[in-house]
Amino acid sequence: MNFHTLHGVSMHKLIRALPILFAGALPAFAAAPTAAQKEEFYSVCMGIAQDATLCGCKADAAMTLIDERFMGVVIASMKGGSPAAGEYDAYNTYVAKSNQVCKPNY
Repeated sequence: MNFHTLHGVSMHKLIRALPILFAGALPAFAAAPTAAQKEEFYSVCMGIAQDATLCGCKADAAMTLIDERFMGVVIASMKGGSPAAGEYDAYNTYVAKSNQVCKPNY
């Protein structure tokens, strides 16, 4: 075996394969919530709580705590819907985290 091969595989082939190997190891990042979703969240929250400070904080927190898809779940829940059975834990975790940020003595 020489420097240019590793277990019978040429270094050139190994180097070309690295991006493919690492791509499978990296987590997929979901899209952040949109500005329109943030505005809708704030509007729906104001209709419920009528507290600009709380709703602003919750809208800001949602932008970092959840992704675009889950923001839709949260907004739908705020409007009276329920998360799907498989999303209850994630929803409850989001509510707890946003309360820690926006209602620390809650």
